[in-house]
Amino acid sequence: MNKAYIFVLGGTSTITLSIFLFILVPRLQVSEINKDAVSAQSPYTENELKGRKTYIDNGCLYCHSQQVRDPVAGADKAFGWGRASLPSDYIYDKPHLLGTMRTGPDLSNIGSRQPSRDWHHLHFYNPRLLVSWSIMPGFPFFYEVATSSESPKPGAIRIPGKTDQWIIPSEEAENLVSYLMSLKRDRDPVKASEATK
Repeated sequence: MNKAYIFVLGGTSTITLSIFLFILVPRLQVSEINKDAVSAQSPYTENELKGRKTYIDNGCLYCHSQQVRDPVAGADKAFGWGRASLPSDYIYDKPHLLGTMRTGPDLSNIGSRQPSRDWHHLHFYNPRLLVSWSIMPGFPFFYEVATSSESPKPGAIRIPGKTDQWIIPSEEAENLVSYLMSLKRDRDPVKASEATK
């Protein structure tokens, strides 16, 4: 009978200690991080959210991460990918698209590193037009190709090396580029007390 009390006491103590160490302590630690910080990110627009869905649907997250590691843990800063990621960078992300693969470059601040709409569209149409060694697949199905000496439509982009060929982005392509250009997670969060000024 005495052994049953020891078993119950030991089991209860183990569960209580586990809850404390693995649930309560981390929760307290996270609540203290940047307690006064407000995200430097803006909420996504409707078009950016549609582009984010296209990003997910086409598997971009399998080859690109969206998290810059601390300089102690990797060479991300040396690659020019910006400051290390912070929890406040992901306030508007549901689901989070951190990624684990680095087949392609990190995209957490691609909107700051590559602010050209035309570059993104040409890169999606055929990545090797701009980066000869790229292994990224093209997404030509997002574009209509037109032949004309002048721009066939507003927003059409001339294909480099072709004086009379243009790509016309679909709405899906425009939304995807809008989403990528919104990724500017290299700005530092501001303090809540300064944000209201």
